[in-house]
Amino acid sequence: MLKKSLLFIFALVLFFTCYHLDVPTASAFPPGTPSKSAAQSQLDSLTVESEGSMSGYSREEFPHWEYQGDGCDTRQLVLQRDADYYSGECPVTSGKWYSYYDGVIVNDPSDLDIDHVVPLAEAWRSGASSWSTDKREDFANDLNGPQLIAVTYSTNRSKGDQDPSTWQPPRYSSHCGYAKWWINTKYSWDLSLQSSEKSALQTMLDTCQY
Repeated sequence: MLKKSLLFIFALVLFFTCYHLDVPTASAFPPGTPSKSAAQSQLDSLTVESEGSMSGYSREEFPHWEYQGDGCDTRQLVLQRDADYYSGECPVTSGKWYSYYDGVIVNDPSDLDIDHVVPLAEAWRSGASSWSTDKREDFANDLNGPQLIAVTYSTNRSKGDQDPSTWQPPRYSSHCGYAKWWINTKYSWDLSLQSSEKSALQTMLDTCQY
């Protein structure tokens, strides 16, 4: 009986330890994450149309990372914002980050990319090609909404410029947050989406509890 009780206690400890490791700290979330109901309303209001051309696109059309004052650029501010703790100011030299897409703990900022949740090329194909350079710069450096997040460079580079119909974060429990961020960014910047993209976002949003 004692042996069974000890095994049960061990199983509980193991469960809660694993559960804790898979749960991001609050700093893993960028600002402006909408509720499920708000994201659903935003998704329903987005314009669905065929994807635009890549003609004329280059990353230089979206100037980043812009200087933000006090020796910091946008990348450095996101690293500071998303860290549990960090050393150094600008540049940040070390710290602790939780990469929301894959659940990896990172201590070296050189192992992190700042992901544009809606990639620059995707934005270009969805309406940003008609924007002014100043507006594209604002989009590429948006610190007010959930468009920028620090993640492992491996997941960011595997994503590239794909939308959710062809790429989703490898950690299934991150699909809810990712869908909310993508939807809110497209809504806030009045960008369109494709039918397949909308279907994938709906499936991901359905995983949210609230």
